[in-house]
Amino acid sequence: MPRPPKYSPELRDRATRMAIDARKDPETAPGALARIAKQLDVNPETLRTRVRRVEDGQAEAPGVETVSDIERIRLLEKEVRELRRANEMADSSGGRKKLCELL
Repeated sequence: MPRPPKYSPELRDRATRMAIDARKDPETAPGALARIAKQLDVNPETLRTRVRRVEDGQAEAPGVETVSDIERIRLLEKEVRELRRANEMADSSGGRKKLCELL
């Protein structure tokens, strides 16, 4: 049975995102990895390896939506619009009030 990961995926993604953002800014770039690793109580070498993998394209960058995520969000937003429109129609015809009275 494999050992469970030491860091949660959320913490790993957050630390990676923070480190990548800090490295982009020339003022915060020096010592950014060590500083962020200490703040989040993460091994600095683990964070450095994760950031290098993301920058080299070997790992997916955290916080970046994939095409499937964007498509899924678009479909969910469409469904929400349809449901809101149906609720408005039910409210205008009094259908929802009748249903609530039955309950």
